[in-house]
Amino acid sequence: MLLAIDVGNSNTSVGLFDKDKNLRFLASLDTDSRKTADQISIDLMNLFALYHYSYRDVTGAILCSVVPPLNFMMEKALARLLGKPPMVVGPGVKTGLNIRLTVQTQVGADIVTNAVAALEKFKPPIITIDMGTATTIGVISEGRTYEGGLLLPGVNVSLEALSRRAAQLPDISLQHPKSLIGKNTEDCMRSGIVYGTAGMLDGIIDRIRELFPEQEVSVVATGSNAPVIVRYCRNPVIYDKFLLMDGLWTIYQKNR
Repeated sequence: MLLAIDVGNSNTSVGLFDKDKNLRFLASLDTDSRKTADQISIDLMNLFALYHYSYRDVTGAILCSVVPPLNFMMEKALARLLGKPPMVVGPGVKTGLNIRLTVQTQVGADIVTNAVAALEKFKPPIITIDMGTATTIGVISEGRTYEGGLLLPGVNVSLEALSRRAAQLPDISLQHPKSLIGKNTEDCMRSGIVYGTAGMLDGIIDRIRELFPEQEVSVVATGSNAPVIVRYCRNPVIYDKFLLMDGLWTIYQKNR
């Protein structure tokens, strides 16, 4: 079995694949850079117990992280738990991507992983949208070339900033709005953030499509906030909850 871990700024996703690429479980933990290797090991052991699997059946592990302070402890925990260090998505790992950036090492491991997965499922050009703590948009052209992308504040980051900076605006959760035009403060905030983000994505997608005037552009979204937002986009956007996990599986197979 393959243990796949994605360390994000807010949450850490843990997935377990069997040999046939079936995802046996996908769990989420809080990302806490203060945790020791022992604490991380205990968290992982508890997840295996919760889903009734044994970590002793794991034959390999792959790690994708955008939180550098946690990388050492995570690698140490996995090596202690599994008996060997994990594969880490980063420089030196084969991805099959041609990265067209001025500083290639600046592209996030999660962006690379999403791009690899998208290329397995769609024909380029492809737009990938990852909606987590930040909203990350990537553009992949023919020849498996990652052209670059855009970075935007995440939906929850925007909501938190709005509540903190405006004294009369409350903290609210991200939910589907009741209607386009809100009738109270919370509904107005919810409509604004959901329809505003969807409209922003539509505008960016339209502008990227103009760069490929004679080609059909596929758009795929993933991340914890994507299910709420993409249904309000006017452009067709495919939501793929397991995009990043599938990318980790593919990268691991390329580097075995």
